[in-house]
Amino acid sequence: MIVINDLSLAYGEKAIFSEINATIGPRDRIALIGVNGSGKSTLIKVLLGLAEYDSGAIEKHSYVTLGYLPQDGIEARGKTLFEEVETAFADILQLQEKIDAASEQMYELDTDDPAYYELIDTIGEWEQQLEDAEPAKIKSQIERILQGLGFSMSDMGRQTEEFSGGWQMRIALAKLLLKKPSLLLLDEPTNHLDIISQNWLEKYLQGYHGSLMVISHDKAFLNAVTNATYELKFGNLNTYSGNYSFYLKESAARLATQRKKADNQSKDIARQKEFINRFRANQKKASMVQSRIKQLDKIERVEVDREERKIYFRFPEPPPASQKVVEIKDIYKSYGDIQVFKGLSLRIDRGDRIAVVGVNGAGKSTLARILAGVEPVDSGEIDKGVNTVIGYFAQQQAEELNPNNTVQEEAESAVDGNPNANPRAALGALLFSGQAQQKSISVLSGGERNRVALAKMLMRPANCIILDEPTNHLDLRSKEVLQEAITLFSGTMLIVSHDRDFLDPVVNKVLEISPSGSRLLTCNVSEYIARIEEEAAGA
Repeated sequence: MIVINDLSLAYGEKAIFSEINATIGPRDRIALIGVNGSGKSTLIKVLLGLAEYDSGAIEKHSYVTLGYLPQDGIEARGKTLFEEVETAFADILQLQEKIDAASEQMYELDTDDPAYYELIDTIGEWEQQLEDAEPAKIKSQIERILQGLGFSMSDMGRQTEEFSGGWQMRIALAKLLLKKPSLLLLDEPTNHLDIISQNWLEKYLQGYHGSLMVISHDKAFLNAVTNATYELKFGNLNTYSGNYSFYLKESAARLATQRKKADNQSKDIARQKEFINRFRANQKKASMVQSRIKQLDKIERVEVDREERKIYFRFPEPPPASQKVVEIKDIYKSYGDIQVFKGLSLRIDRGDRIAVVGVNGAGKSTLARILAGVEPVDSGEIDKGVNTVIGYFAQQQAEELNPNNTVQEEAESAVDGNPNANPRAALGALLFSGQAQQKSISVLSGGERNRVALAKMLMRPANCIILDEPTNHLDLRSKEVLQEAITLFSGTMLIVSHDRDFLDPVVNKVLEISPSGSRLLTCNVSEYIARIEEEAAGA
């Protein structure tokens, strides 16, 4: 379907692609992975013809259509939600207009005119195409996709400009799914989805008749929808015939094999050199020495894949905490006419590990800000435990860094009188070493800003940590490091996230927030989803 031949691209001295090769066939399900900056989004743009490359070729059959969902930046205006998504069927809807126009034209033609019969044949072809497209089902298809992505029936008549950025991306995704291109290119499709909508999308993509190439930092999502993994690493493209978990196992085995071969080869070379040095002056063994020297020259050295640097992250040891960490009673909170909480009550105890889930707009981030003490409530009571010290990572914290500061200055600004804080060491562990700490915040990528924000969290020990979408912009390896740090942390955690694989090993409770209320369940997120599906089936 698509063949990539010896594709090369460099930005200055950095090689993005070094003669990479790959084939994308019908029904392929590909996870495109690599650390931030490895060239994943660039490869997708090259496939779309939106970015140039230095050499090589991309062969694509004429029948192949591509559909692309970027991470953000899409906005629809001027139509209702239903009308906007209906544009995905523009070609089909135009067929009916063509048929109607041609039918009127027939009445003006003489039946003896050859053009009359040519027009009949053309109308017949168009009607067959229209029948194949099943236009009678267009309305139900649109409603099914939109509801699966979290829209309600009452949203169908709303103007698209009323929807926020995350919902705008859902509109774009809905149109893409309805167009059904040969190859879906999805760049972080779950970023703007809540857990329920993400679960729906997984099941939809599992039955998709075309091919997929997905960039995602969500391991569970990749495992659910892909059966091949393409890894971009130091300019090379390594391919694996399995999902992300398969890739982890196979890449580790491949590295171990390379290291073993390199070690054995090194030992063999050392023996050969020892023989040469011992008998170099021995005339009787001169021919053997020369033979060994020639053999050494011909040996092709075993190369071990280079390993990318990983962040190191550990939360400071928490101060002692009382049994009650924080309790809110009968909280009311509104933004203008929009009521977020109506009598919400919640108690968090020492050792709780709570995942906060719910549809977008339900109030997850608002609750995090209220608990962190940075968002006032309209009414109600907030009672912190005697020894509670809260650490807070805000969803937009990376965007709120001072762009005029250097990386080091920004980290030092959060020390707040803690004599044990070590900003330079924390930044070094988060891959800001040497001159990188003197870079201006204004030039950092989203992932780099996130790491600076995490470093600031380490400057002050806390026994209750609130994390609002902490994995945004973190690659898969960095997420695993953060996950390990949460596991080792002995304090209390409240995490707002839609990343099931990230949450499952580190939480023991799920707080569901919805427009109709809230409930706290003792389970992990996968168990929560299973429970939701059971309740839906029962209903």
